[in-house]
Amino acid sequence: MQSTDPIDATDHRLTELEIKASFNEDLLDQLNQVIIRQQQQIDALLRQVSQLRQQMPDTTSGALRQPGDDLPPHY
Repeated sequence: MQSTDPIDATDHRLTELEIKASFNEDLLDQLNQVIIRQQQQIDALLRQVSQLRQQMPDTTSGALRQPGDDLPPHY
């Protein structure tokens, strides 16, 4: 006859829950680090886009030009 002690079963369940909680904490920390890196990348990309926009010629003075508007010199 095998008898299971309720205290041992409770201790085992508690230990399993503690292990799962520990893994969840580690996973959450890893995900937070990923989010931090992604936000840094987004910030860098936004800075680059801003710099590129500043380098673009001013198109507000006239209509947008089409690629075929300028004819090559031999025409």
